[in-house]
Amino acid sequence: MHISLDNPGKRQPINLTIGENILKEAKRLKLNTSKAAEAGILEAVRLEQERQWKEENAKAINAYNCEVSKRGVLLKPSWLGEE
Repeated sequence: MHISLDNPGKRQPINLTIGENILKEAKRLKLNTSKAAEAGILEAVRLEQERQWKEENAKAINAYNCEVSKRGVLLKPSWLGEE
């Protein structure tokens, strides 16, 4: 299931186990550990969603790339230059 992460919704309290040294350093740096954990989880979710999307669409992407290899692109971007 793919959900939009632009609006994370209501925050929920959870229990996390974090390495002792990481937590000490975060506190020393006066980081908001809840926000840091949320940012890390958000990044992990985005990366996994991207991986799954690529896996689900690999066949179509490969077919498109083969077509471009055979026929070229419909419109060549100006930065591509002349051949």
